[in-house]
Amino acid sequence: MMTERRKRREWTLLAVVVLFWFAQYVYIPYQTPFLTGKGVAAGMIGTVVGAYGVTQMIFRLPVGVMADWAGRHRIFVSAGAALAALASMVRLLAPGGMGFLVANLIGGCASSMWISYMVLFSEYFSAQEQQKATSRVIMACNLGMCLGFVFSSLLYARTGMAFLCASGMAAGLLGLLISLGVREADENTGTEKRKRGSRYGKKEKGRVRQLLQICGNRRLILFSCLALIQQGIQMSTAMSFTTQRLEVLGASSLYIGLASVFYMIAAVVSAQFASTSLCEKRGARFYVPVVFALTGLYCVLVPLTGSRMLIFLLQAFPGMSTGILLSYLTSESMKEVPEDKKSTAMGFFQAVYAVGMTGFPAAAGALTERWNMTAGFGFLAVAAFAGLGISCWYYRREGKSGARQRN
Repeated sequence: MMTERRKRREWTLLAVVVLFWFAQYVYIPYQTPFLTGKGVAAGMIGTVVGAYGVTQMIFRLPVGVMADWAGRHRIFVSAGAALAALASMVRLLAPGGMGFLVANLIGGCASSMWISYMVLFSEYFSAQEQQKATSRVIMACNLGMCLGFVFSSLLYARTGMAFLCASGMAAGLLGLLISLGVREADENTGTEKRKRGSRYGKKEKGRVRQLLQICGNRRLILFSCLALIQQGIQMSTAMSFTTQRLEVLGASSLYIGLASVFYMIAAVVSAQFASTSLCEKRGARFYVPVVFALTGLYCVLVPLTGSRMLIFLLQAFPGMSTGILLSYLTSESMKEVPEDKKSTAMGFFQAVYAVGMTGFPAAAGALTERWNMTAGFGFLAVAAFAGLGISCWYYRREGKSGARQRN
């Protein structure tokens, strides 16, 4: 009975996750081509794309601290869905560069609540199942994005951007309605989860400084910086300038949409793979460097090739980055975090990678506008290979340390 109830609550939260990310990303495949068609400069487009990360940099850590302090996540889940609907409404009412800029700032506020989605879902699982939990909730996230991309690919040419934004608003409102049925972990499991409202909610009052001390954890800082690189590249390429590259090569709006759909299918499949025991056999030590290497190769090839089909197939690489790499970077960053500080740590992790989501698209857009697209992608390739080098160094150092301890 308890297991059935827990499963029901898990699926309720996953449904909200899917609707939330559908609302946040249904317009993404056509954002850059749409704004380019409106006469918006490449530098401004980079700023619009990067604006999505600005509010996340500001709010994600405070949201994490508040969630740990209050001991409740449900209100943040509902707030995220409501803000996602509001962002889509702004795009609908002001379909231009400035309107999209404001909407992306609001959308960033919505995504700041993603902390509570992830932490709450992870609390439905035991400590030994945290990698599985992380991969499952990221898979649901990717599924929502994928459905949004499929939806927009099929309908954009016929209906335009306004219909996509209206659909995003509807999905956000439906997610808000369903979120009213989401329950905290301690309300529906018989395991020894922390009693968030009674135990930690009261205990942590006036102890914000103690919560923030976790932000000095070296492992958390390292993997947050690696996620900064991963998210910055993803936001600059598959979510932005890769679609512009396809447009330059003469791809139709349907083709651009299908390329984005293929990217998200790869993300969903790879996130599911990351939750399996087969993937866990090699683990983070193998997959983190490998996927960084493939991401760097992607950034080198996209601006150099003149083949639309090759770019289409290369979309599998950022899909693996979104599915496998982000799953491992998230779970690896949380390994040394106490349960009662997990929201704060997740807030720090996501605030740091939001720097990449903001800075990388702006930098790539500025380089593209000043020189060409090859320069913008070249910057991203250097960042990817830096991630490869840092991760190899870390796991080699960790392996040597483990060997010394065994001896």
